[in-house]
Amino acid sequence: MSATSFELPQAAVNAKLIAMISSGAVVLGILLSGFVISEPAPYELYMAGLIAIWALFGLRISRAALPLLVLLVTMNIGGMISMTQMADLANTPLYLAVSLFLAFSAVFFASVTATQPGLYRPIFIAYVISAVMTSLLGIAGYFHAFPGAEMFTKYDRAAGAFQDPNVFGPFLVLPGIYLLYLILTGTVSRMPLLAVPLLIITAGIFFSFSRGAWGMFAVSAVLLTGCLFLQSASGMFRLRVVIMTVAALSLLTIAIIVILQLPGVSEMFSNRAHLEQSYDTARLGRFARYAIGFQMAMEHPFGIGPLVFGTIFGEDTHDIWLKMLMDYGWLGFVSFLTLVLWTIAAGFRILLRDRPWQPYLLCSYVAFIGNVGLGTFIDIDHWRHMYLLLGLIWGAIALEYRHQRLLRPVLRTQDGKGRGDLKFG
Repeated sequence: MSATSFELPQAAVNAKLIAMISSGAVVLGILLSGFVISEPAPYELYMAGLIAIWALFGLRISRAALPLLVLLVTMNIGGMISMTQMADLANTPLYLAVSLFLAFSAVFFASVTATQPGLYRPIFIAYVISAVMTSLLGIAGYFHAFPGAEMFTKYDRAAGAFQDPNVFGPFLVLPGIYLLYLILTGTVSRMPLLAVPLLIITAGIFFSFSRGAWGMFAVSAVLLTGCLFLQSASGMFRLRVVIMTVAALSLLTIAIIVILQLPGVSEMFSNRAHLEQSYDTARLGRFARYAIGFQMAMEHPFGIGPLVFGTIFGEDTHDIWLKMLMDYGWLGFVSFLTLVLWTIAAGFRILLRDRPWQPYLLCSYVAFIGNVGLGTFIDIDHWRHMYLLLGLIWGAIALEYRHQRLLRPVLRTQDGKGRGDLKFG
């Protein structure tokens, strides 16, 4: 037997081994994303090394994903220009370094999913596991389940392994939406297995007492069910979606009523359930700072420097659009706005197409819409999961681009055959 006959199986084994190692490396990064108690977090350190190694061994960026890279880099250039307006740089270089790292992380996730679409499923499974783990920590902290558990709370609200409950809550939305998708589209026998992690994640969102996370999860869930209803031509499936949605809302209402009977929960829920808080409408509250900040943007087209706004007014911008204007200047603002609109338009165009990666695109897309909406009332500039969402969506955009390119020769061939039949038939 020739040596060549042994080379092919060995090459196949090596390729499979490399694929397993690379998948495991990405999965570990996703698992670490739910644990950001201190900065730099293990996620940053690990992912920075992983991206560097991957780049050395050939990180391929699809032509379709180039707008993501260009616009994120341009946004960060705006931040560097804005830094020149500062008298004291303080920690600004580190802040912009994190911004640039997060930008590259989005490009990384777009590149690896476009190259290996099979990574979508392990990424989502790892995200669910990470979300369940950090939710359990947050719930345990809220109820003081063990000595020292309060480290997983902040302001008497569940924060999990995060520094802020307002980041912890939104982090849980995508895995919650993914589990909801699996319940709506999967078999009845799998529902109990999926319901348990969904209940844990939903409880984490609730006990974060983040109004933004509550609204974001509700909006994303409505968008998901609406898309599934429109996508299917089956009357039975549509009826199933309607029945399960009504059942889920009923169970959620009952669960909230029961939870509100717990000591201290009702009072916190009542305080947080108001659309406006005192710090929103005060003389120099959040809404007043919006008006002042947008006026300052007209006078400072290059921005005033990253994090400077908070030192002037005692509170940060709490608005991603104002954040861009103040910290990244008009160049950063236009770049980010263009990226958001491009992502929404390009993702919407392919949202309901029947593809193997379509479920992951759909869940990422509705969660992204929720994050952008929430960004109007809070800074989402350094949210790691926001850049993951960008990467997942642009990975699907690149996959669709490649799919269409591979389809064109087939269509041309079929078209040519069709014309030949008409001409000579």
